[in-house]
Amino acid sequence: MNIRKFTTALGLLLAATALPSAAHPSATAESLRSGQQVGVSPWGPNDEIGRLNLITEASRAAILSRVSGGKVYDLATDYYVGMPSWQDAGDPHYQFWMTHTPQGTVIDDPMGVGETMNITRSYTGTAFSMYSHTGTHIDALNHFGIHGKIWNGFEASKHLGDRGWKVTGIEKFPPLVARGILIDVAGAKGVDMLPDSYRVTRQDLQDALRRQKVSLQQGDIVLIRTGRMQLFNQPKAYMANPPGMGLDAARFLVEDGGAMIVGADNLSFETFPSEVADDYVPLHTYLLAQQGAPIIELIALDELARDKVYEFAFIGGPLKIRGGDAAPLRPIALPVR
Repeated sequence: MNIRKFTTALGLLLAATALPSAAHPSATAESLRSGQQVGVSPWGPNDEIGRLNLITEASRAAILSRVSGGKVYDLATDYYVGMPSWQDAGDPHYQFWMTHTPQGTVIDDPMGVGETMNITRSYTGTAFSMYSHTGTHIDALNHFGIHGKIWNGFEASKHLGDRGWKVTGIEKFPPLVARGILIDVAGAKGVDMLPDSYRVTRQDLQDALRRQKVSLQQGDIVLIRTGRMQLFNQPKAYMANPPGMGLDAARFLVEDGGAMIVGADNLSFETFPSEVADDYVPLHTYLLAQQGAPIIELIALDELARDKVYEFAFIGGPLKIRGGDAAPLRPIALPVR
């Protein structure tokens, strides 16, 4: 997600036209208002990681002791030129280029080792660049705030420099080892993919959990499957009018279910246009700025759903980008007994 030029991006990416009422089973924008204060951490005034404090030695040991062995599920997307990203909001899209090739090194001799050595060693090198919210990634708690403040009251005027945030940067995240839960909303509704702009409700989540015979626990990493990942190799279709979570559904996950991290297989976890009159990204505001709950986006869940793996050990970690508001994530899921 990105603030800059978002109004334009919504028009280009999300085609924000009037939607049928069936896509919006939750309350209307007129009846909802966002909170206007950031959350204060129960873990103290210096806390920078929010609900990630729920990861403890005991919680890690508990889930890892149940790993059954066997299959490992890779929940990350590939990165490819032209992939879904936020370039229409002004952000750099994923770029990949060769810096060294076997034939090129023979001609240029960049290391000064001579033609014979270059022919023998066949050197290949590459580089890439991208917006931090590209592909499977996790948002840090500084990604969105309220009136210049972020989670735990940290102020941009005091803590945000030219090289990123001095507090709450993504590098502060610990390794993510926790109980993971898949809530397959699309599967529970008997469809491969939720309709465009469908807003997932609290009831949708409760129905899917009952169907799966799974309950939530404090400290879970809860991942929502909309089925949207089937369009990942069709960037325009993937980005246009994605289904996503409603605000009340997010509240159910965190306040009732105890979720530590939430995520989904769609572009931005929530859907658009906003159901809240004074906030165009109410779920990001609520989760990041008010609850201290990081968000995972563009996570690949179809294989887990196909094998009906609803509970697992989640293991992953973002790149440690100092001061960053997000970073790529390579998560895996290990089935448990």
